[in-house]
Amino acid sequence: MAKVVVLGAGISGHTASMLLKKKLGKSHEVVVVSPAANYQWIPSNIWVGIGQMKPEQVIFPLKPVYEKMGISFKQAAARILHPEGDSASDRPFIEIEYMSEDKKGQTERVDYDFLVNATGPKLNFAATEGLGPELNSNSVCTYTHASKSWDALKSSIEKMEKGEKQRFLIGTGHPTATCQGAAFEYILNVAFEINQRKLNHLAEITWITNEYELGDFGMGGAFIKKGGYITSTKIFTESILAEYGIKWIKRAGIKKVEPGKAIYENLDGEIKEIEFDFAMLIPAFAGVGLKAVNKAGEDISADVFAPNGLMKVDADYTAKPFESWSVKDWPSTYQSGKYENVFACGIAFAPPHPISKPTVSKNGNPIYPTAPRTGMPSGVMGKVVAMNIIDTIKSGQKSRNHKASMGKMGAACIVSSGYGLTKGMAATMTVYPVVPDFEKYPQWGRDLNYTVGEPGLAGHWMKLFMHYMFLYKAKGLPGWSLIPE
Repeated sequence: MAKVVVLGAGISGHTASMLLKKKLGKSHEVVVVSPAANYQWIPSNIWVGIGQMKPEQVIFPLKPVYEKMGISFKQAAARILHPEGDSASDRPFIEIEYMSEDKKGQTERVDYDFLVNATGPKLNFAATEGLGPELNSNSVCTYTHASKSWDALKSSIEKMEKGEKQRFLIGTGHPTATCQGAAFEYILNVAFEINQRKLNHLAEITWITNEYELGDFGMGGAFIKKGGYITSTKIFTESILAEYGIKWIKRAGIKKVEPGKAIYENLDGEIKEIEFDFAMLIPAFAGVGLKAVNKAGEDISADVFAPNGLMKVDADYTAKPFESWSVKDWPSTYQSGKYENVFACGIAFAPPHPISKPTVSKNGNPIYPTAPRTGMPSGVMGKVVAMNIIDTIKSGQKSRNHKASMGKMGAACIVSSGYGLTKGMAATMTVYPVVPDFEKYPQWGRDLNYTVGEPGLAGHWMKLFMHYMFLYKAKGLPGWSLIPE
């Protein structure tokens, strides 16, 4: 019997664990370790953050689903990885600390034959002074954060209804933050809600971003087919913001958030500030703090993880100028470069380099987006990792036949504003591949037959449909495995 331990129950980890159990059956053991008791469909946190959905509509408890599927579930946080075992045994294991109320604070060692690191990121609010829902800004990164954001947003709306002007600041809260797409979708929804109430004359809405140009989204921007014409995501994004009357500040790295004020640096090295009544700012991401120790008890974290705490996998991490990087440097199997029975997928793996060109201020400070790895790519990675482990267990021979390089993987994104079947709009965009390949597509870096974008109500319907479809899939209901990632 083989034992597979999956760390994390987000899109990547949950996808991997469900597929592992379905394909391996009762003959093998699958264990999920996650500090959260609930699964959350993160894309719909946006709707929680504008009061159109309740938190209970985007979550469900994990334990009953895993019990039904025969997966062991431990509500705990992974702390120390022992990939070589220790002095007592050669069997690899992971040290965990329980988060559940009945065992809170207790520790345990969980051995494994294969380990999947799908922990997702640490929301590194501390990297920006004063940032975060416990301090001076809001977030939609979790359903609890999104619920709190709605409380704050509702307060601002109530003030506008009484004739008081309000200033809204939404975007990235760190000079190298990612997830511009989530913040972009949120600002459109905030603008939509304000316009629906005919309060836009009392609202000043500003988009603040570390992107060199709008529409970069951490993937170096793109050229897309729209209405039969080729346009840039810069024009696509600017036109949508302008339509909603939203101002923007680009090439900005927020250094500090004070009550009602954000202080930022631009690429010219100027330190500026902007005042707000409501702010939702996405933090930097980092590894969750997992450490690694060898058999002798020596810390080998630097061998297993990148400096930001994300796990190194089958990528080329050689230091070289940005212009020298290649799409071939990106991983395809997400296997650890040091231990062949360890994998990392989703946000847990360390990208070999940024997709967007790094830019540095005149003060020497980096201001640019890091690479996105959420949503559809995370699910595909989880599936590929699971399939290679399944094939290895069943055949008894190492299998790496399943691959999913972001340089050969497409992604679909729906940025929706509004809620309901008759009200709302969505900008639907597909990109192929996520990491541009200028060797294969020298003119645009991507295949324009599959890199397209269209605004309209139909995309909004699709976003609503996907909410219910992917929650259905995640609950393991009949036919779940037929729904693609």
